[in-house]
Amino acid sequence: MRIGIEQRRARLGLRHLLAVQAGTVQQVAEALVALHATDAATVYLAVAARQQAPEVSGVERALYDDRVVVRMLGMRRTMFVVESHLVPVIQEACTRDVAARLRRDLVKHLAEVGRDGAWLSEVEDSAAAALAARGSATAAELAADEPRLRTSLVYAPDKSYGSTAYITTRVLGLLAADGRIVRGRPKGSWLSGQYLWSTMDSWLPDGWEPWSAEAARAELARRWLAAFGPAPVSDLRWWTGWTAAQTKKALAEIGPVEVDLDGVSGIALAGDLAPVEQPEPWVALLPALDPTAMGWQARDWYLGGHGPALFDRSGNVGPTVWCDGRIVGGWAQRPSGEVVFRLLEDIGTGATTAVADTAARIEEWLGPTRVIPRFRTPLERELSS
Repeated sequence: MRIGIEQRRARLGLRHLLAVQAGTVQQVAEALVALHATDAATVYLAVAARQQAPEVSGVERALYDDRVVVRMLGMRRTMFVVESHLVPVIQEACTRDVAARLRRDLVKHLAEVGRDGAWLSEVEDSAAAALAARGSATAAELAADEPRLRTSLVYAPDKSYGSTAYITTRVLGLLAADGRIVRGRPKGSWLSGQYLWSTMDSWLPDGWEPWSAEAARAELARRWLAAFGPAPVSDLRWWTGWTAAQTKKALAEIGPVEVDLDGVSGIALAGDLAPVEQPEPWVALLPALDPTAMGWQARDWYLGGHGPALFDRSGNVGPTVWCDGRIVGGWAQRPSGEVVFRLLEDIGTGATTAVADTAARIEEWLGPTRVIPRFRTPLERELSS
């Protein structure tokens, strides 16, 4: 069965809430499976692009008061914001393996200063106990409670960029990857990347439903295909960071159907083969690392030849302009606060006007706030200067 590029673009617009809009932060997170959160601004801007009347306070309330969405380390060792009930799925499907790799790397590095895995476990338990006693704490406060967090390691000693750093961040990251602690409110504004830590038991006191790794991978594969399918199997493997064997086993559990993506072999959920109606024409300005732009490894069908201008050398996308399911340009915020864009192809007068109107709304919404993407891309640098 063939599912062509126009159908894929129609599904993208509808299912990623770009041709239609969401009411809640939770609905946005559910539609996209996970919101990239490596850059603190991405979560807010990704939600704002998909809501009629977005508010920073609404995202903060969902994250820190209602806790219907949670920030966690997930696929490909990347930070995400996900629905709270999806936390155990991602934990077992992806993060458990990430934690094992982080632990091996840290233990290997600690051996250079005469410490071993047993010592690391003691420090972890002590830090977690200190956090439970405090309720919430900064990394510095926990290091004061557990001085071994200030153990120093030397990085790249033979290089000009070599440095020395405490193990604090790595130990807390490992505790988070093990699902024992969680990042809470930021220290400072909503753009801050420094957070208070809490124990997961206190953050989600009702706990979570246990999942096996196999069942969790099958569930995550099903959710990804519902949001991003149809797509090549390689896209799913890339997005999750799974091995070929893990991917194959997960797909065997959900039984997808093979489809023809205009000459490329792909898969779709068995109950998701009927064509969707084409949405009304739409445009969107999406932030750097938006989950739509980062949802596939094979991007030609929506990116075209614009990759060199809009992605950095590590594969991180910058701010993008979309029209009817494809990327057509990029945008940036200047130091003055002005939001500017450049179209990389002709989309017609009506769509261009809609892009300009959307840019004006983002500029008004950001107000005095200035957003500089964590990963700068060529066009974003040029436009923002």
